[in-house]
Amino acid sequence: MKINSFVTVLLFFFVLSTSLSAGPIAVFDSYARSTGPLAKAGAAYMKIVNHSKQDDRLLSVYSDIAKKTELHTHMKSDNGIMKMMRIDDGIKIGSRKEHALVRGGEHIMFMGLKEPFEHGKIIPITLFFEKAGEFSIEVVVDQKRKEKKHSHSHTH
Repeated sequence: MKINSFVTVLLFFFVLSTSLSAGPIAVFDSYARSTGPLAKAGAAYMKIVNHSKQDDRLLSVYSDIAKKTELHTHMKSDNGIMKMMRIDDGIKIGSRKEHALVRGGEHIMFMGLKEPFEHGKIIPITLFFEKAGEFSIEVVVDQKRKEKKHSHSHTH
């Protein structure tokens, strides 16, 4: 009986883990959220690491949780208003670099949700990379998540 409990706990930990890796690509610190139980749209955020010696590009995404799943970003219009728009040419993930999909920036957008994003729900997502190919992940809905405050220091 102890072995079954251990295996169950181990599997539960694996499913809820926020770090996945396959070949040159790793995804960590992923989560999804929506604006509420009646929302028709939601978004996912994560950090993607490219461990390879070549640049790669996240070309598209898919999830059966929504009618449409797309890569989106926010851009400032000529009149200074922020607008969300689809990214058609993908997102570059530099060689041996980390790229974050974040609120207010590049992210995965789910439109026409088929069911609510309830806190703790697991969302399957498939990422399609130009070189690394298809990469499936599971992202946990975290409606309570606050953006982490951090500072950047750059040296050139």
